[in-house]
Amino acid sequence: MPELFSKFGPEMAAVSLPAWLDLAALMVGAVSGVLVAHERKLDLVGFVGLAMLCGLGGGLIRDVTMQVDSVYMLSSPYAIPAAAGMGIFAFLFPSLFDKFSNLIEWVDIVSVGLFALMGTDKAIVYGLLPFSAILMGTLTGVGGGMLRDVFLGDIPRIFKPSNYYALCALAGSTIYYVTVMVFWLGKPWAAFLCVAVTVGLRRWSLHYNVISPNDVNLAPRVAGGVRKITRRVSRTKSSARRNRSSARRRNG
Repeated sequence: MPELFSKFGPEMAAVSLPAWLDLAALMVGAVSGVLVAHERKLDLVGFVGLAMLCGLGGGLIRDVTMQVDSVYMLSSPYAIPAAAGMGIFAFLFPSLFDKFSNLIEWVDIVSVGLFALMGTDKAIVYGLLPFSAILMGTLTGVGGGMLRDVFLGDIPRIFKPSNYYALCALAGSTIYYVTVMVFWLGKPWAAFLCVAVTVGLRRWSLHYNVISPNDVNLAPRVAGGVRKITRRVSRTKSSARRNRSSARRRNG
């Protein structure tokens, strides 16, 4: 069992999570891509392309943005072959994915949680500021899906009113950063919390059909509140003037 809390405090923040977690995130992301390709009935290039976009896109955005160390998809001997292999396998055996209902929803959000975890962790390892680290985790989490939607000609899901998606990545990244950097929770436990919060929040929003708001306009409410305050101030001033006038008349 891993230690619940880090024995070394801040020093442990510079220790990366195991490399196999990067590969696991990549494979789950690639599966989410091929499920969409299967749903859209794309050809072999479409399967491989979406597998690589969803499996490698989030990490690529993270590495190019951070500009530290190497680009994972280029330095790892397994990244590109694994993503491409998943695309080819899914194209040749598509019926294997028909046996599980709602598989795409589960796989998609699990991949978001894993990528958010790896993005936040890398930012922590390289000493980024708190908001920068959380942003890196969120971008890594939704980056592959965003690229997938752009390449398919859709408005990225994170920009449309829908059940929570980008907010799940944001919540997971925040939980991971706070538990590691504030409470010094052991990274394996913090990683579990990150993925659990991301997936749990997504499933909660789907179960209760909680939709992110759009077309919010607070201007009328703010203007109405300002008018009420202005009227109250005017009445108070008028009352004060009347009281002063009455007092002068009584004194006179």
